Amino acid sequence: MEGTIQCSANYVPLSPISFLKRSAMVYRDAPSVVYGDVRFTWGETLDRCTRLASSLTLLGISSPGDVVASLAPNIPATYELHFGVPMAGAVLCTLNIRHDSKMVSVLLKHSKAKLIFVDYQLLDVAREAIEILSKTSTNLPRLVVILESDKTLTPTTGKTVSTNGSLEYEKVLTMGKPDFEIKWPSDEWDPISLNYTSGTTSSPKGVVYSHRGAYLNSLAAVLLNEMPSMPVYLWTVPMFHCNGWCLTWGVAAQGGTNICLRNVSANGIFSSISQHKVTHMGGAPTILNMIVNAPVNDRKPLSRKVAVMTGAAPPPPQVLFKMQELGFDVTHSYGLTETYGPGTVCSWKPEWNSLSPMAQAKFKARQGVHHIGMEEVDVKDPVTMKSVTPDAKTMGEVMFRGNTVMNGYLNDTKATQDAFKGGWFRSGDLGVKHPDGYIELKDRSKDIIISGGENISTIEVESVLFSHPAVLEAAVVGRPDDHWGETPCAFVKLKDGCNVSSDEIMKYCRDLLPHYMAPRTVVFEDLPKTSTGKTQKFVLRGKAKAMGSLTRRSTSKL
Repeated sequence: MEGTIQCSANYVPLSPISFLKRSAMVYRDAPSVVYGDVRFTWGETLDRCTRLASSLTLLGISSPGDVVASLAPNIPATYELHFGVPMAGAVLCTLNIRHDSKMVSVLLKHSKAKLIFVDYQLLDVAREAIEILSKTSTNLPRLVVILESDKTLTPTTGKTVSTNGSLEYEKVLTMGKPDFEIKWPSDEWDPISLNYTSGTTSSPKGVVYSHRGAYLNSLAAVLLNEMPSMPVYLWTVPMFHCNGWCLTWGVAAQGGTNICLRNVSANGIFSSISQHKVTHMGGAPTILNMIVNAPVNDRKPLSRKVAVMTGAAPPPPQVLFKMQELGFDVTHSYGLTETYGPGTVCSWKPEWNSLSPMAQAKFKARQGVHHIGMEEVDVKDPVTMKSVTPDAKTMGEVMFRGNTVMNGYLNDTKATQDAFKGGWFRSGDLGVKHPDGYIELKDRSKDIIISGGENISTIEVESVLFSHPAVLEAAVVGRPDDHWGETPCAFVKLKDGCNVSSDEIMKYCRDLLPHYMAPRTVVFEDLPKTSTGKTQKFVLRGKAKAMGSLTRRSTSKL
């Protein structure tokens, strides 16, 4: 239109860095980070992040797109890196703290990180990773050690931490200038972070986030969590996972207080809620399960409702029901690393209030609709790209479209093109759409069990297993079968003090499910998990495969 113009007055590239700047002004003397005896205000956090950014430039971070890695738990330094690194014009790559040295070396090589900030408890892992990397590369990252309150003793071994001439985090901060000029992105599509998918193998997928996407998803996370000004957020979601579902930046937008936990336990959660008057937290269903099954001595009554966002895996309705009984208000979100974490939310409808608590929990277990920052989510036929019939029965692939979908996979054009084929991001998750438009996951495409030509949703079988009073955790995979192709195999962890047989578990499932869906094998053992609380089903599939066929082709009967 005549008279319109785009200029610096009406176009400023979006970046979550602006959240920190604003909070340091509005909430300057309010608490920003709490970690044991360590306390910082928002004014202090801005100063520390600015000095960090300045120091990074002195350490050779100079070109746009330079990568700075970190290997550290939920501690203040990890939080500060989320602002200090992009303020230096660099890209933050937070690595999974459960990775071994070999995997860390693979990711350092793939990301071409120039620096790596390492928590003192993970120093041996990082050093060995760099040693492995030195055999194939001359471009080795410089190491910065994060010590804790100037302590140089590891609490597990009592041994002195030897920095061997490595830089120390707090000393690095003193190198920086408090008046350093922040390097804002010239384009909001510039990368802000690099996150590796939780299923990382020797062929890693590095997901690139932009300043724009991080800004929008941070605000969306604040809205779907219904965070008011100055919330108190307990960090039980790993900050290295999707940048803490973007709430590393989102809490700053509201001037909240970040309660950091190095190690997550039921006792630590209840104690933190009681001591710090926590208002919000997050966690995979594994964390929720930890809470509802906490020993009585670890529990403390809640003085107010605590809002919890859950995701990473479909939560069993029984767990949601028990969380509600304890005084937690759970919001179910769903997404992937490629969607900056949360991409949908199960928005609550007033008409559900009149339902029984268990019926409400079943509705809440749905993945829901796209949140305010995502343009669309749909369930489509992956071949025709047509939307499935919204009948809660017809399955298709869950797909996303919007500004909070990744830029792409680092140095992997083919994988990026495959993921975006048809103009939508293909999640690889199978689901249905209900008549009201809400989606519900049925399985990962690789997890669905096909038995005698029938599709079996492992999520549905697991939900029934979770309803058994003796079951603490459960995961279902396909076991090869000469006649049926596959049959359901359940791996179950029982609650302490409970003793039931595999036959009892199978009968319980047969009473509640069609017989072809009920597990025909039950194995009692601890379930292997990723650091984000997802069960490593590929490990369980390997175990089920090693068992061989349950039936013979000529005599198979259900």
